[in-house]
Amino acid sequence: MSVVFPALLRFGDVSLLVLRLMVAIVFFDSGLTHLKNPTERAKSIGASRGFTVFLGTAEVLGSAGLALGTLTQLAAIGLILIMLGAIQKKIFVWKTGFWGHRAYGWHYDLMLVVMNLVIVATGGGRLVLL
Repeated sequence: MSVVFPALLRFGDVSLLVLRLMVAIVFFDSGLTHLKNPTERAKSIGASRGFTVFLGTAEVLGSAGLALGTLTQLAAIGLILIMLGAIQKKIFVWKTGFWGHRAYGWHYDLMLVVMNLVIVATGGGRLVLL
């Protein structure tokens, strides 16, 4: 491994905590959007109201798992599955490209998949609340 700044390696767990918190904030906000008005949100994403409530609940619970460090790998895997579903819908149903129109492509979703993969592969670091 070629390391230019070896002194920074000691901040690995802090970096993973920041990553977990950033991903948690994104999914928490998205989950709340689904749960605040599930009927309207369901229409906008082309899903049933029940699935939208399930999706919002899964995002909120997954974000809580990441933020608190509780079942971190399982939470990240669940959020990866959600994002893979979003990518599938954007590519095959909505016919959205990688960048999409006005930056509504699936590049953002793919970044969240990769961020969650890092959390799964590292366990999310040692800094946890629970």
